[in-house]
Amino acid sequence: MTTKLMGEPVRRREDLRLITGRGRYTDDIGHGAAAAAFVRSPYAHARILGIDVDAALDVEGVIAIYTYEDLVGPMAEPLPVLIPHPQLTAPRTGFPLARDVVQHVGEAVVMVVATDRYVAEDVCDRITVSYEELPVVVGVDAARAAAHAVHEDVPDNVAARHHQETGDVEAALAASARTLSFTQYIERSACMPMEGKGVHAVWNHDDSSLRVHTSTQASTSVRAAIAAKLQLSLEKVEVIAPDVGGGFGVKIVHPWPEELLVPMAAIALGQPVHWAEDRREHFISSAHEREQRQEITVGYDDEGRVTALDVRAWHDNGAYTPYGIIVPIVTATQLVGPYAVPVYRVRIDSVYTNTVIVTPYRGAGRPQGCYAMERTMDRIAQDLGLDRAEVRRRNLIQPDQFPYDHHLTFQDGRPVIYDSGNYEGLLDKLVALVGWDRAEERRAEAASRGKQLGIGMAMYVEGTGPGPYEGGHVQVLGSGKVLVSTGLTSQGQGHETAFAQIVAHELGVPIEDVEVTTGDTRRFGYAVGTFASRAAVMSGNAIALAARGVRAKALRIAADVLEADVDDLEIDEGLVQVKGTPGASIPLRTVAVLSNPLRYAFDEAARQATQFAGPGDDSKPPVAVGDAPGLEHVDYYSPIRSTFASGAHAAVVEIDPTTWEIDVVDYAVVHDCGNIINPMIVEGQVHGGVAQGVGGALYERMAYDGDGQLQNASFMDFLMPYASEVPDVVIDHQETPSPLNPLGLKGAGEAGVIPGTACIASAIEDAVGRRIAAMPISPTELYDLVRNPDAERVPAAPTGVPA
Repeated sequence: MTTKLMGEPVRRREDLRLITGRGRYTDDIGHGAAAAAFVRSPYAHARILGIDVDAALDVEGVIAIYTYEDLVGPMAEPLPVLIPHPQLTAPRTGFPLARDVVQHVGEAVVMVVATDRYVAEDVCDRITVSYEELPVVVGVDAARAAAHAVHEDVPDNVAARHHQETGDVEAALAASARTLSFTQYIERSACMPMEGKGVHAVWNHDDSSLRVHTSTQASTSVRAAIAAKLQLSLEKVEVIAPDVGGGFGVKIVHPWPEELLVPMAAIALGQPVHWAEDRREHFISSAHEREQRQEITVGYDDEGRVTALDVRAWHDNGAYTPYGIIVPIVTATQLVGPYAVPVYRVRIDSVYTNTVIVTPYRGAGRPQGCYAMERTMDRIAQDLGLDRAEVRRRNLIQPDQFPYDHHLTFQDGRPVIYDSGNYEGLLDKLVALVGWDRAEERRAEAASRGKQLGIGMAMYVEGTGPGPYEGGHVQVLGSGKVLVSTGLTSQGQGHETAFAQIVAHELGVPIEDVEVTTGDTRRFGYAVGTFASRAAVMSGNAIALAARGVRAKALRIAADVLEADVDDLEIDEGLVQVKGTPGASIPLRTVAVLSNPLRYAFDEAARQATQFAGPGDDSKPPVAVGDAPGLEHVDYYSPIRSTFASGAHAAVVEIDPTTWEIDVVDYAVVHDCGNIINPMIVEGQVHGGVAQGVGGALYERMAYDGDGQLQNASFMDFLMPYASEVPDVVIDHQETPSPLNPLGLKGAGEAGVIPGTACIASAIEDAVGRRIAAMPISPTELYDLVRNPDAERVPAAPTGVPA
């Protein structure tokens, strides 16, 4: 066989279309549709006293105005809690349109439909909503104090108390040779995809069917939600995710209110309705993430080996919990990272605040956990005067300990068991890649230029590819084209290329002949969604299994035609042939025709092949029992548990002591995602993640005031790194295949962002010699910290010192 595409750096097939303006996003669909716009609450917490629409009714072009009173049946009920959990004792969700009370600035109160968006916005401006302001709770400290309640029936503001423990923490801490305790913060941030949310709905009155295009990460789930809430038959609802301009987690919520309201209006009005989120709406009504307060106590011996770890944390989940408490659970279960921590306890209170909801954002609780663990490793090293790399090395899980059971449980109750890895190998590669042992030389050189240089590192383990399942459909056409479909969606990850590589490899066909469709419920009706670094692991393996099913059938049919044994056949470049006998062959496209009993009417090659094979067996039916016409196969992959990717990052920063500007001058990544489908795509994912990690460490924060008003709800004030702020990233790979799935894959999508905050905090601390306890950090905050005589000083950390 000459066809080999797995592991090769194939250029992304979708890029030319996307970068030349030929992408098809929600705003490219349905020009001329009626447009929706929303009146959103200007208050963080208020009771709705009345809604006056009289002044809006005479605006030319207004079509309809909806308030909560217009919602009927399931639409009038609260939105669902998507992932319930026994420890989520006080779940709360909002309504598609606010009923009596608004809980955060930006909550939708009224929907307007008009002839175009301009008219709809004008109508919104004429609607008067009367409010009675209520006390506001902002931030975890205010939520903990519980002087006021976000929800009247949750007086302590606690949605959930999540607790996991292995061993007797109190006894282990008491017996530890050394202990230390400290507190640290990660502030609230948010993802900013280039494309905001968008929905386009068309109702076909003739057959009572609904077609919805939406910018989502979970088209099949949105379909189920629409059918349930609007009381439609599932088979009458089609949901399609066209090109999606970024997701990062914000588009995994299903449904967003607009994904119900826009179809509702399309049905009621009998005409297409369209809505596109503007950037301010995205800031004040879409999901945020990250904010946690962490109180950590660690016990360790004189060699720096951890003997016990106790973490007490508070997580801000915003005004509602539609996605349950998955973020704090991920923090709790993956905080320990690559280390053998014998005794561990984590307690996280997930608390309500009058701010935008918090749901998974790239990393989904892992950056917070990595921040806790890696800063703990730095503290131990500083206390003992040891190299930070050496302290990590002494605590790493060893290769002969896999599979490694942490005796923790995921959201679904399954155990946290690391499937494979070589963490010491990661560390060795990182130390060499970043030049860890040359840090003092670089520090001296930077000082000669008037700069303060610091170096930091962080390691992580990431649970990837969670179930419950994904599916794949592969079909070979008589033209030779191979159609591939899967239910999960794509937001720029390169799925079209990676999935095509898998099928081309498994089937032995040119990759140019493979066409991939994702996120279209018309093509594939059962799926879960794109999140948690699961696309390659889940859909990749499902597609591989489907391709293997097609291959087996193709070889069986070809064996009959070629009068050969199946085991003697191979498929290469779209040709089924006898191994070592190139002349004895048949094109795969002809096999596809032969798989259909109607083949004689359509294909001369198939007729000739059938004649060559001799007369058929008239004692057997044309389609065998248990078989089906066509060269196609559907299969599903459902894992017993998650795979665990891992990695190690290092950052070198230079700080200007006159401006206190922080410049990340070097960044190194060593990454293990098991077998690699396409190294170019993996490296692209890592580069993008590192950019978001730099943003989360230095720039991106949601700045609320005490009244719950977001102070930086625009790109004029919300900072993101430009290309000039993102360092060159050097990457090395390590491959420890997962034994849990046929392709040996682990996920890669979130790897780049997870260690960024911890890694850069470590480097800044190394540069300035002051404790960095809160991230992100700005030049002004760094200046204030260094000038503060009470700020905790950090001893100079030895770097590259032999053990």
